[in-house]
Amino acid sequence: MSSSSLKLTLIGGPTVLIEYGTLRLLTDPTFDPPGLYREEPVRFEKTSGPALSVEKIGRLDAVLLSHDQHLDNLDSAGRAMLPTVGTTYTTQAGAERLGGNALGLAPFETVTVEGADGERLLITATPARHGPVGIEPISGDVVGFALGREKPGDLLYVTGDTVWYEGTAEVARLFSPKVVLLFTGAAEPRGRFHVTMGSEDALEAAHAFPNALLLAAHNEGWVHFRESQDQLAHTFSVFNLEDRLKLFEKGKPVTVDLTD
Repeated sequence: MSSSSLKLTLIGGPTVLIEYGTLRLLTDPTFDPPGLYREEPVRFEKTSGPALSVEKIGRLDAVLLSHDQHLDNLDSAGRAMLPTVGTTYTTQAGAERLGGNALGLAPFETVTVEGADGERLLITATPARHGPVGIEPISGDVVGFALGREKPGDLLYVTGDTVWYEGTAEVARLFSPKVVLLFTGAAEPRGRFHVTMGSEDALEAAHAFPNALLLAAHNEGWVHFRESQDQLAHTFSVFNLEDRLKLFEKGKPVTVDLTD
């Protein structure tokens, strides 16, 4: 059975609730309050809290965790909630560190999640690179996710923490999602280089996925972000692409009609 709509709710930072029929998934859980959490080797200072608490989120079938090694993608409260969800899909290295219900997926590996009313989602891991060439020994492995209804990647692509590079371009060649959820913010935690997508990357994505609606998360809540959602929206307007980008309002769902 296929649902007729997809609902996305930005909780804060990279944390987005995905609802498809009875299936409920959450990206990169972050629920800690604002504060300075670490100064070295990277300053992790949070400036705003989540729109919804863990308790208000409620039951989850799965977590889509791009990586476990950075506090702005998995914080203490997020880590504490992982044992309560059905499965945590993440990198293979992350699954080894987390243990429990964590399942590591290699790029383009696909698993199936089924809902109570017969809905089915195909979850495919996608390649991601958390910064420029050669960043992996510093940042560690990351992963994105493509969700499909009838075939892999035909519903939603969650980029995870990545820049636009040959791996994400390969995702665009293989899949045709209805919605692309970009992790943006042009983050600069270590110097003048981006470890998440900025406007240029988002524009690449817009052209690579010409039929998809774009949304942008992970662009607020931490001091290392250099580009807000509004700034990204301005860039899209300069290129006459404002109709391609749907803006989030924290805590308020965005519903996408899938009947077209």
